[in-house]
Amino acid sequence: MMEPLVDRPGPQIGRSSLGERLASCCSYRTLQAWLPILTWLPKYRLSWLQMDLIAGLTVGLTTVPQALAYAEVAGLPVQYGLYSAFMGGFIYTVLGTSKDVTLGPTAIMSLLCASYVGGDPVRAVLLSLLCGTIQTAMALLRLGFLLDFISFPVIKGFTCAAAVTIGFGQVKNVLGLKDIPHEFFLQVYYTFYRIPETRIGDVVLGLLCLCLLVMLTWMKSTLEPPSEQDTTLTRAAHSLVWGIATVRNALVVVAASLVAFSWNAFGSPVFTITGKTSQGLPPFRAPPLSETTPNGTVISFGELVDDFGGGLAVIPFMGLLESIAIAKAFASQNDYRINANQELFAIGLTNIMGSFVSAYPVTGSFGRTAVNSQTGVCTPAGGIVTASLAAVIICAVAPMVDYRVVIQFWRTRKLDLVPFLTTFLLSFWEVQYGIVGGVVVSGVMLLYNVARPSIKVSDHGVLVMELDSGLSFPSTEYLNTVIYTQALQASPPRSVVLDCHHVNTVDYTVVNELRDLLRQFKLRGVGLIFSGLQYSVLEVLLAADLPGLRHTASVEAALTILLEPTYTEELEEGEITSQK
Repeated sequence: MMEPLVDRPGPQIGRSSLGERLASCCSYRTLQAWLPILTWLPKYRLSWLQMDLIAGLTVGLTTVPQALAYAEVAGLPVQYGLYSAFMGGFIYTVLGTSKDVTLGPTAIMSLLCASYVGGDPVRAVLLSLLCGTIQTAMALLRLGFLLDFISFPVIKGFTCAAAVTIGFGQVKNVLGLKDIPHEFFLQVYYTFYRIPETRIGDVVLGLLCLCLLVMLTWMKSTLEPPSEQDTTLTRAAHSLVWGIATVRNALVVVAASLVAFSWNAFGSPVFTITGKTSQGLPPFRAPPLSETTPNGTVISFGELVDDFGGGLAVIPFMGLLESIAIAKAFASQNDYRINANQELFAIGLTNIMGSFVSAYPVTGSFGRTAVNSQTGVCTPAGGIVTASLAAVIICAVAPMVDYRVVIQFWRTRKLDLVPFLTTFLLSFWEVQYGIVGGVVVSGVMLLYNVARPSIKVSDHGVLVMELDSGLSFPSTEYLNTVIYTQALQASPPRSVVLDCHHVNTVDYTVVNELRDLLRQFKLRGVGLIFSGLQYSVLEVLLAADLPGLRHTASVEAALTILLEPTYTEELEEGEITSQK
């Protein structure tokens, strides 16, 4: 059986028997790692059921109009948006590690799919199967650690930009405007340019819904818990107000739908409605592995894969980035942790199974996840009930625009503003560019710190250089430069104690550079002594058989040796030996 999709500590010292390994693989803990539902379901409370039902119903009501709209963005018949919306709720409930995330069609994935499937449902369904297979393979190969390179500033930049993008994206719906471009800057331009075409009915209904949601949100946040002295009537009123405020999103969607239906029923269509779509559930069948064109030409599986080209790399990876960034953002906000490998597995399996019900690729939805979280979902079970108006989404994403985080970055570490602003600004161009740009900038900053480790230099008659991290090949040139500048090129040359008590790893490039440094120190008649070497590092250096290697347990011991009058004589006679 395969290892569970969880992060585990390194191997234990000693050998376990085959029976012990089999017992570990077949344990209940391993089963919980594969099926996270077994972790929270036995602890499930009846009080959670109420909140999960409310959250699931609200997100479900939000999903229907979004799914129809996103299918149009992907260039597909609108029913394919609905086909793509429900599978994630069932699978993520069993396999997901975030209580907030909802999987389904999103604007980003829809736009990406539109550029690779060309409005062809057959290709869209096959793309879902291939994306799911790639994502599941990444999970089984335990490649979730790659997503650890999404830093906190990148996540915050993404969430703030996504909140602004999604929030403003609903303005056109409040105004009743159609055929507005999805690219953010064009969307802003054409929304203001076409304000004269605003439908008064949509504006009135949207603003009323928005005001009602803001009022109910404020009521719930200021509602004080009832005291023991309160009367039964007061307690009942408190429960009523709390209940109405809690189901505010679903209440607004249902009420607005009834209002629109009533006006249309009486022949006064003053509101923009979604319209009709195909009836019934999609058939459960294997996704097509080839396609027959209207003129009878058969396009083989290999040809379809070739046509997707780079989409088989871009779409699966962007789906993972978007979903993991969302999961991490809400996990941080709601104080819990996710498992990246298990998230990959859940998303991949959702896309694979979704292809059997005619779905196109899905990922975590920022807007619906925000609604889920704001409504108070307690467990992933809320996804089972998932089936909206612009006001609901605007209110849901508004708290995610966290302007205070900019002040925190400025106070703690100003450099963190660089990946934050990169992600935030590029996300207005294309969200995927924002995430990738932020990850790249964070990676460059990380690599810079690796290549330029902090070296603290102090003078005790000889130079003491303290390294604050491991030594790897990117840092060898910098270390070489510092030592040459401070010691070997000084007049006269200086002896050096290299304090390595923070160093826990070295590689062959470093060892080779140290070999040359030891030779240069000997040629100039000065000494280089290593102090505080950890056992793993010392083991590597001894195995390399470096000529002239000398090491001590402490800096003080090294200073004592280098300051001895006889040390220079020993160097000249070649009598220096390895010493602890």
